[in-house]
Amino acid sequence: MELISSKDGTPIACRHSGAGTPLLLVHGTTGDHLTWAPVLAALERHFSVWVIDRRGRGDSGDAAEDYTFERECEDIVAVIDAIGGSVHVIGHSFGGLCALEAALLTPNIGRLTLYEPPLSLVGSGWSAELDAHMEALLDTGNREEALLLFLCNIVKTPPREIAAMQAGPNWQRRVAAAHTIHRELQSIDRYVFDPLRFRAVLTPTLLLLGSESHPRRHTIAKTLNQTLPNSRIAILQGQQHGAIRTAPDLFVDEVVNALKKN
Repeated sequence: MELISSKDGTPIACRHSGAGTPLLLVHGTTGDHLTWAPVLAALERHFSVWVIDRRGRGDSGDAAEDYTFERECEDIVAVIDAIGGSVHVIGHSFGGLCALEAALLTPNIGRLTLYEPPLSLVGSGWSAELDAHMEALLDTGNREEALLLFLCNIVKTPPREIAAMQAGPNWQRRVAAAHTIHRELQSIDRYVFDPLRFRAVLTPTLLLLGSESHPRRHTIAKTLNQTLPNSRIAILQGQQHGAIRTAPDLFVDEVVNALKKN
């Protein structure tokens, strides 16, 4: 593990394994580098893989009082710059939104894979009531309840997947990072997607989408595909938002096929 200093001085923890073309993995809300454990060994056979803990979790630092969405995007750029040269990037969920914005900040992303980034185009599922409930849970230290509120009411994670997550090795790490959920949901709610900003992003982009995911995620994928000049959608059949965990072989096949194209 090594620490890379972001633009504002926050240390971002990175882990490096494998050999080949550099590939940076950016996890979503509630996750950390362990999000990628189900697919890491397979990706290492093809790439020099870099996995980060986004700020506020794992071994990374934080600047909670000065948190902004823009800092998250700068973190990705700082890691890409530290790796050097052209780096492929995969971003899952909120990490995908950060990676999308990072593509505007650096020319050094080789290929980009976005797995259901949460643009609030047709309503995020977030409301004033849920916001107040989440804030109250966090204020009273009920981190696990806040995490479950997010997974059940926002992500719409099936109960069997939540049970699998609770039984997994990084559930307590998710609970420990629950304080970051609220600020990321607020960032999504405030984010304004302007297609014109992305017309010049020629980076080859794969848009991963679960066939069983919520209809708004399908709308987002179609919107991004119409916006990004060099993109395509790949459907993960029978999957929702968590194919990294529920169908790792399918996920890896789609990603490797896209990133290995000439």
